[in-house]
Amino acid sequence: MARYDVVVIGAGLGGLTAGAILARAGRKVLVIERSNSVGGAASSYKVGDLFVEGSLHETSDPHDPRDPKHGVLKRAGVIDAVKWIPAGAFYEARGGPLGEPFVMPDNFDAARRALTERFPEARTGIHQLLEEMERIAAAAGTLSQGREALKNPRQALGALLKLTPAIRDWRLSLSQKLDRTFGDNEAVKCALAANLSYYHDDPATLWWVFFAMAQGGYLQSGGRYVQGGSQRLSSALARAIRAAGGEVMVRRVVSRIAVGSQGGPSIVTHTARDGTDPGQVEGLRIVSNAAPSALAPLLPAAVAQKLTEDYAQRTSSISLFALTLGLSKPPREFGISAYSTQLLPRDMKRLSDYAQGAALMAGEPGERMPPMSVVDYAAIDSGVPAPPYVLSIIGPDLLSNWESSDMDAYREKRGRWQDAIVHYLSSFYPGLADGVVASSFNTALSVRQYLDAPGGAVYGFAPTPPRSLWRMPARSPRTAVPGLYLASAYAGFGGYTGVVQSAGECADMILREQ
Repeated sequence: MARYDVVVIGAGLGGLTAGAILARAGRKVLVIERSNSVGGAASSYKVGDLFVEGSLHETSDPHDPRDPKHGVLKRAGVIDAVKWIPAGAFYEARGGPLGEPFVMPDNFDAARRALTERFPEARTGIHQLLEEMERIAAAAGTLSQGREALKNPRQALGALLKLTPAIRDWRLSLSQKLDRTFGDNEAVKCALAANLSYYHDDPATLWWVFFAMAQGGYLQSGGRYVQGGSQRLSSALARAIRAAGGEVMVRRVVSRIAVGSQGGPSIVTHTARDGTDPGQVEGLRIVSNAAPSALAPLLPAAVAQKLTEDYAQRTSSISLFALTLGLSKPPREFGISAYSTQLLPRDMKRLSDYAQGAALMAGEPGERMPPMSVVDYAAIDSGVPAPPYVLSIIGPDLLSNWESSDMDAYREKRGRWQDAIVHYLSSFYPGLADGVVASSFNTALSVRQYLDAPGGAVYGFAPTPPRSLWRMPARSPRTAVPGLYLASAYAGFGGYTGVVQSAGECADMILREQ
């Protein structure tokens, strides 16, 4: 039986990143993936002639040393293996209480100018809020370097001091923070958080400090897209693992993990996808790219219970729908003027109304529509093949919106919602419906089926406010089971930055222990 220092279960972004760092550090690594190719959510694929981006619209610039992905991707050997294309303005926001569209720039200085010019009555609050976000994002970038940050005590102390003002508002939700800062000025709140679905679906339960770190990361470094699609990054990570002597197996399903006692190796059983051709390997450490709830059934009962209890109080993140349209001509010819556009519902009066959008697809389409993010890959040098020209539309969704017992009924309802969304987009961009020549529609049910994510979660656990400064929910790659680690959104925060950061922490833990 082959023995490995590390067996990674799942070739998503987290598993691949941790595997690449460990392999390049001299550890013997095996990655086991059930799908035909690596990437998980970080994948790009074709449906006929239509290019579909699995997850990536934009991420903060990893070449910025302050970005939490910087050091991790550098150590994984892939930061320069792909091209990170600037996305231009952060987003254009339309609808809701905004009136005229508002363009949010992709850096703090320009954002201050744009916001104060548009909302002069909120000038003091805008400067105060953005200053706090800038300090929190900068501190988070420094502290994300882990032990590297501690090599420069002055730098680490400076980062902690930058967080001091945030302590007063540590437990606040985004809604509470914005209400304190702007009162009933809902337009400026919506301008600042129009892209809420990048993180969560309800500002009343989104942790303000997390929003400041994540949104501030974009304004600190600028938005980037991997030229050619997220699959390029996942494939580069797999190549890095192989180049360092590691192995990546696809179309293999892990069916059982026998956990070793007293630090001994675990035995991982894997099969072909039809359950045939069983094989076994030994692993001194096991890294899972899956949700803890998906990992538990693979473990012995007592161990599974221990793992499950450790995460029992954690709430899964939101899910999203993703409609990809192929257009006969570039989206700008229909009036789409930005790479990323945030469409807020016309009947949305307050930022808090955002939360109502997630449950709309439980019923039939009508006058009301959920908030949507619209991304035009032809607006930048994305490397996305065209024609057809790709337009990606995402919005908050719930697994409970979709009944899966009758798949024909599910597909028919999904088709009705697709038609309604296209018609709705045409009310903003006349003629767009007539330009649709191809489409692909994924819902919360699709996410659950493909990623085996509880509730169709796309960001791991929900970034809700902590109970207190001293009672933070554990967000760590280390699990309650010795020798078993997580390298995914479930080990930290969701999104590309959170997953890559958690993978780096996972690799560091294993390297220190071994």
